[in-house]
Amino acid sequence: MIKYPHRSGLLLSTIVTLALFLGLFVDLGSELQAQNKTPFFQRSDTLNKKRRTAVYVTEAALGTAALIGLNELWYSQYPRSSFKSLNDNSQWMQMDKFGHIFSSYYIGKMGMDALAWAGETKKNQLIYGATLGFVFLTTIEVLDGFSEEWGFSTGDVMANALGTGLLVGQEVLWDEQRIQMKFSFMTTEYAQNNPEKLGETTLEQVLKDYNGQTYWLSFNLRSFFKESKIPKWLNVSIGYGANGLPEDSLDFSTSPPEPIESYRQLFTSVDVDLTKIPTNSDFLKTVFNVFNFVKIPAPTVEYRTNGSWKFHFLYF
Repeated sequence: MIKYPHRSGLLLSTIVTLALFLGLFVDLGSELQAQNKTPFFQRSDTLNKKRRTAVYVTEAALGTAALIGLNELWYSQYPRSSFKSLNDNSQWMQMDKFGHIFSSYYIGKMGMDALAWAGETKKNQLIYGATLGFVFLTTIEVLDGFSEEWGFSTGDVMANALGTGLLVGQEVLWDEQRIQMKFSFMTTEYAQNNPEKLGETTLEQVLKDYNGQTYWLSFNLRSFFKESKIPKWLNVSIGYGANGLPEDSLDFSTSPPEPIESYRQLFTSVDVDLTKIPTNSDFLKTVFNVFNFVKIPAPTVEYRTNGSWKFHFLYF
């Protein structure tokens, strides 16, 4: 039997981190604005030591609080053990691994953007900001390794590294994110029949129900064809999802239970890069940057590994 992962929503850590960073900037705005001629939501052209200190202190505080909270609220409920590893690479049609890639990429991106806001050098943005997701998520894996219930997953760590590598590699190669990771979600009928494992509320389902999650790679066309007249905000995306998870828990209370078809899903769609929408507002630029991880609903072509195709007029 496949164990249901206790943090199926690595998205939770990403979303919370994004919200906390945005909230931090708003809360500190009045104090820093009084000491700095640069508008608060505008990135500093040169190193602003007060901003840099605020970012480093906040990152350390949030990371420490999150790890202590996980330890007290979750790991303390399960027996400890000597350090052990596990191989879960074949489970969940690798949807959990895509969650790790996405979370590592986006937490690192927000860490890098926060240091850019402070005017930190690109080198330090990459070293101390872009690696934030990998360090945080891999630390959680170490805690898993000392839990009797779980174990250190090398596959998860590799996924963490892949997400960070996607972020850092593009900055080194192109000095921009031409390919962005994005996420979308649609509620499924499965959660209604198994709310304990797949979530009772919509928010819980976003975090727990892999059947409704889709992870995307969104390619900005203008970044690759700079001399073209393609709109700067237009992206083309490819997505990955799965149906029928977990196979041993989707009981529709029929007698006998109806078989659930399990298959992988591949998607092709168009998307919008919110950061490329023209605006003179530094506040809107910040908001667009924070929420650019959401794939915009659009017409989508889906291929299922059971051999079927489906067109969605609007796929969320």
